[in-house]
Amino acid sequence: MTEKTDSTQHASIASALAAAQAEMGPAVKSAENPHFRSKYADLASVMDACLPALNRHGIAVIQPLLENEFGRSVVTRFIHSSGETLECPIPLIVGKDDMQGLGSAITYARRYGLMSLAGIAPEDDDGNAAAASMRNAPTVEKVNEAAVIPQKEIDAALAAINGAESLDDLKATWTALRVPVRAIADVQAAKDARKTFLEDVPAPITDDEIPY
Repeated sequence: MTEKTDSTQHASIASALAAAQAEMGPAVKSAENPHFRSKYADLASVMDACLPALNRHGIAVIQPLLENEFGRSVVTRFIHSSGETLECPIPLIVGKDDMQGLGSAITYARRYGLMSLAGIAPEDDDGNAAAASMRNAPTVEKVNEAAVIPQKEIDAALAAINGAESLDDLKATWTALRVPVRAIADVQAAKDARKTFLEDVPAPITDDEIPY
């Protein structure tokens, strides 16, 4: 049984967060992505990794949806028993203009805002992905060829990637691109961002029920 911590021992949110971080583990990649045969840390895993430790040290977490002249965002806010706060706003980029698109964007923003502010990472962090990317890096000939690709072809590739409405669509779009186009950093970044976004898209709502 975990011993309860007296949160009043921390005079500031900084000391409370430092103590909480010492107890946090990585976010477990428990959610399955069958389209790419991979796992990722969903919002529930991120919350499991950090909320118990934060709460034990007197830090409450809220994630309100706000709107101002710069647009909509989800603000992850840590509120300490001393009255001090920390916050991390994540802008909402809605890929599809409906409730599912909004819900997916909110989930994404909550997940990354919480990881950023708590200072945690998935159990298999992006370092491994970066190493794999280096192993699969294009040859010098492909990089040089990519440098002379017409801008209109690059723009078309970006539009097709950003317009993919499912992981299957994204995979087909990526496969259809020429290898030199895939070697372009902006194209790769767009593909990765769209993949991450689509992984968070919830299943269609049936029988007029709201999933919890």
